[in-house]
Formats: sequence, structure tokens, C-alpha cells
Amino acid sequence: MHSDRTYTVVETASLVQLHAEWHALCERYLPIVPADSIWRYHRERVPDDPEQGWKLHLSATVLNATIVLARVAPLLAERGVQFKAPATLQELRRLNSGLRHGYSQVGKCITVYPATPEEAVFWAGELHRLTFGVDAPAVPFERRYQPDSNVYYRYGAFRRLTITNADGMTLPALRDLQGALVPDLRVSAAAHPKWVQDPFSQCGASESLAVATPLQTTFRVFRALAQRGKGGVYQALDCSVQPPRVCLLKEGRRHGEVSWDGRDGAWRVRHEEHVLGQLRAAGIAVPRIYASFELEGNYYLATEFVAGESLAVLLNRRRRRLPLLCALRYGAEIASLLASIHAAGWVWRDCKPANLLVTRQGHLRPLDFEGACPIAQPDVLPWGTPAFAPPLAFAADEARASVPDDLYALGVVLYQIGRASCRE
Repeated sequence: MHSDRTYTVVETASLVQLHAEWHALCERYLPIVPADSIWRYHRERVPDDPEQGWKLHLSATVLNATIVLARVAPLLAERGVQFKAPATLQELRRLNSGLRHGYSQVGKCITVYPATPEEAVFWAGELHRLTFGVDAPAVPFERRYQPDSNVYYRYGAFRRLTITNADGMTLPALRDLQGALVPDLRVSAAAHPKWVQDPFSQCGASESLAVATPLQTTFRVFRALAQRGKGGVYQALDCSVQPPRVCLLKEGRRHGEVSWDGRDGAWRVRHEEHVLGQLRAAGIAVPRIYASFELEGNYYLATEFVAGESLAVLLNRRRRRLPLLCALRYGAEIASLLASIHAAGWVWRDCKPANLLVTRQGHLRPLDFEGACPIAQPDVLPWGTPAFAPPLAFAADEARASVPDDLYALGVVLYQIGRASCRE
């Protein structure tokens, strides 16, 4: 499989050991397990614990989280500092994906609750020293202790505080100087309540020099289409041509959403660029590649923006049944598309209505090939959407990526199209 970096697959025995090490560390240092919570805590709350303040987040991947916890937990426990971590590495993986728990939770492996601003500054320095050099994803909407640190900080509540807005939505909250609850906004790393002063401002964190990048000179992002741990997908203007053209800009984040085989978001986007090039050369109507570049370890791929809507949206939006001839045409087109992908030597592994774009002319264009793998070199870990994969695909202990997996997905897609054509 195409790559300019070497990744080590975590064997089954090592993976079991990794989970066992995490569990043992949690049992020793994080014995408090609240009901219906993904978190484990070092101790129960005591009356002297503040309600809010400057909290610290230590970032880690599922592959090095045990190292990070083993380095910092003994010292935090010895000093009686309250801290928490996910109950399992699987929960950390979900946090780092940004899907189930929200994008703002990406990277929050360990949360530390210092009692005072002075303690927050002290512990940030200690935790930075203990974890320096460990690969980890960035924590969105938080300030980094140092440019090369895995320690992030923000002012927030130390226990659950909420407020209900005029629309009836429940939002995270803080108390202002008068004790009133106000919304706890988590939309910017620069945002903290106006009534508090940043105690880290004198810590010597240097600002990097401003350098013009392709995101400033060539590609002008104007709309975010998706955002998760491994990266984002954006609509942008490509100003390298005249007149400028609309393009799709895909971002793969360094250390973002690292999987058990060590591949991160940047690897996935690099890999997709290679797959798109191979499929395009084989005459398959995948999006054209315009450009690619690396920035601060993140990888960006600019491709053709295909106007239209996904087949999933079309099927869900229709209130009347899909005409039979249209359903048959879609089915034949998808089957032909898969046959061409297989003839080119690839397994798609993510065939589903959401990845099939219906153009304004009514044709189907395939999208999203991050998880594709060569037929002759099956991937060792599962990929794709469970509902479109064979029942044992996500439970197998060995490589299962093969043409029959795509054919199973084809069957599910055809079934959904057929249901739409029978809708009253």
C-alpha cells in the first residue's frame, strides 16, 4: 500500500496487552468509576475542590496513552491532584474521532483539575516535562502550553454546570463574578471569560513567525463540510487558475485519529491521493486531483468539487417512490462502477449511498477512498461502515478486505434503492 512512512501493525497479542496495561493503570490510579460515565477519576470530590478554574488536558493516541498515563499518574496521585481519563482505550479512540462525544473532545486523554491558577501553571510545566516528545493530536479550541507541547489548557467548569437557552437547548455553563450561570463557549482557543486573566501568558510560549501558506495564497476556504479528529473537509476557491474554481479541500491531521495500525489522518489523505490517481488512470470517474501540500505535518488534498447531492440524501428526501427505471439505472451504474474498481486492482471498502454523488446530470460519482486497499494486498484492519460490511468483518482476527466485501455492500445499497422504488 502506498506510503512514505512506515507503520507497525499492533498484533492481536500486543493489542490485548495494551488494553490490559491501561486497565491496570486505571485500577491503580483512577479507582472512582461513576455510573453511566466514560470517565474514571482519581478520587471523590471534596468540599475544598473549586467549582471551576483553569483545567489542563494531556493529549495522546490509543497507541501511547498507556505511556502518558504511566508517566504522570504517580506524581499526580502522590500530590492528591484530581484527574480523570477514559475508562478504556476504546473510549479514547471514540473521543479522538470527534464523532460520538463532539469535536471539542478530540485529544482529551487526561484531564487535570488544579486548585488554583498558580498550581495550573506549575502542573502544566511538570506535565509538559514528563510527556515531551510523545506524538499526540491537537486539542481543538484550547491553548497549547508550548508550541511543541502535548499539554493544553482552558478555563472551564470542574463539574457539570448547565444552562438552558431560549430555544430549550442545554449548554455547558460557568459562573460569572456575580455567581450567575453563563454559557461556556468552546469555539476558539483565544476565548476565555473576560473576568479571568490567563496565568500562562508569561510562561515563555513563543509565537511562530507568520509565513505565507497555500491556505492563504492559493486556497481560500469558505465553507466547512465536515470536521472530525482525523481532519476536515472544506469547500474552497482554487486561485491557482483564472478564473478561480471551486474545489474540495481535504485535510488529514498529523496524529489525528490514530488507528491500531498507527495510521493517522495525514496518512489517510496521502493514501487517498494515491488511490484516486490510480483509479483516474484506469478511466474511473473519481474526482480529479488539483494539488496537494503539507503544512505543519498536516496533509491537504485539493480535488474537483462535484456538484450534486449524495444518493443517501436523495433516497431519504424522496416522499414518493423512486421510478423503477431510475432504480434499475442506479443499480446497474453502481455494479459497473465496482467492477471497474476491482478490475483496476482495488477494493473500495466504503461503498454506500453517502459516498455516491448524484450529479446534476443524474450520473453517479464515487467519493471517499481513504480506506481502499489493493486486492493483492489486503488490509489487516477493518474499515468502512458496519451496516454495509459482512457480519464478521469487524470481528475478524485476520485480514478480510476482499472483493466479496464490496459485493456485500453493493447488495445492501441495491436493497435500499429497491425499498425506495417500492415506497408508497
